[in-house]
Amino acid sequence: MRGDAFAVVGEFGTSFATLQDLIEAGPDALASVRAASDALTEDAWAPLSGVEHDSAVIDPPIVLAVGLNYDEHASELSLDNDSGPVLFSLFPNSLNGHGRDVPMLPPEMSEEIDYEGELGVIIGRAAKDVRAEDALDYVFGYTVVNDITARNIQFSEPQWSRCKSFDGFTPVGPVVVTADEIPDPQALHLTTDVDGLRVQDSTTGYMIRTVAQLIASLSQSLTLLPGTLISTGSPGGAGRSRKPPLYLVPGTEVTVTISGIGALTSHCV
Repeated sequence: MRGDAFAVVGEFGTSFATLQDLIEAGPDALASVRAASDALTEDAWAPLSGVEHDSAVIDPPIVLAVGLNYDEHASELSLDNDSGPVLFSLFPNSLNGHGRDVPMLPPEMSEEIDYEGELGVIIGRAAKDVRAEDALDYVFGYTVVNDITARNIQFSEPQWSRCKSFDGFTPVGPVVVTADEIPDPQALHLTTDVDGLRVQDSTTGYMIRTVAQLIASLSQSLTLLPGTLISTGSPGGAGRSRKPPLYLVPGTEVTVTISGIGALTSHCV
């Protein structure tokens, strides 16, 4: 069941204003939404033509991003990933939706705006001191993330939150797919296309730390709250590593696609 199906359940006496509301309502609420959506006839669904996407997650407790979780990406940036997960948070103003505009920074601030296609994981229930073998039981669903980054700022500051948190720099979507539809998050094909050019082509099987291992590691002695979005890192192929470099500029279109979830497109302006 896709995580956006809850939007139609108002006809059945139950509705949730946001996906976060549904997640916080717990598994029984999700089960009722699933049953209600399964009962709908085809003519009960409203067409999406003319509807704009918002971020697939609207008000998560936090967005946690994992850096350098693929060897090829760490190597192309000449950064060390041996000490453990590189973790940073993304500011809520950076969240953006499928098909929407991503404002580029003024040239005097950065001319090195880069793409990073990533698998997003949404936590479904409070997770603390979770074992890796149990970690996927805490996942509500999965989505697509483009972790857009101002590279010059990334390499000039000791932390990575600001360089990735400018307005609209974190497109998420187009939908959230519930965990039951993704039995193995390490078997997903991920691609990124910039103006039709395939620049990233990999699978989540190349993650250094799997989704389960990341949840287990991040949950040690702290609680991952329901609705937390974890962006799990990007494979190789970043624009900075290309010769010549390929950076995002006004007019560029970027599409990140993950099998089983969908394609997330952004327009740079």
